[in-house]
Amino acid sequence: MGRTRMSQDDERQRLDGLYHDIFEKDRRGQAIFEDLYKRFAASAKVHCEGGIDAVLQTYRDAARREVVEYIVTRVNRVAGIDDSPGDET
Repeated sequence: MGRTRMSQDDERQRLDGLYHDIFEKDRRGQAIFEDLYKRFAASAKVHCEGGIDAVLQTYRDAARREVVEYIVTRVNRVAGIDDSPGDET
């Protein structure tokens, strides 16, 4: 059991490193991240008008933004910033 946990930690660190290399170090990855942010995170907001449709749109926006935040979390871990709620992989 301890060995499996160690392997999961190693895999998490390996993937964190890949996210960091691609989205932080590589200019192409930076350009892709910027596009993802503009498309899915920057426009996310709470919709107040429109009843249930507004609620659904708010949830859609939050889901789209969550992917961008996941990338940021993976990159930040390499820099020693672990602000993830719980044990994300």
